[in-house]
Amino acid sequence: MPALLPYYAALVAAIAVGIGGQVLLKAGSVRTGDVAAQLFDPFTLAGLVAYALAAIFYIAAIKKIPISLAFPTVSVSYVAVALIAHYVWGEPLGLPQLAGILLIIAGIVLLHQG
Repeated sequence: MPALLPYYAALVAAIAVGIGGQVLLKAGSVRTGDVAAQLFDPFTLAGLVAYALAAIFYIAAIKKIPISLAFPTVSVSYVAVALIAHYVWGEPLGLPQLAGILLIIAGIVLLHQG
């Protein structure tokens, strides 16, 4: 595992930066009136840059981590974004969302058992 540590660090970085990118895109969308204006909003542009950076980290991670493990692990970002969206923008976090979050977490744990 120590030999894979840099690759798992890259995967964690890809997930974290991707979460930041999604939050920035949402922030840009709530600041602007239409899609054309949103494309030039600084938050939207920063979100797109974050996604590009996340992709670079992800590419580094999948050099040694099987994609069948790495790609589903990225779904932890759905959990983080749902929680952030709830607390920052008041988006719903009811029983269906919580059940989905628990299923995602269970799936990730299950994948990492082997």
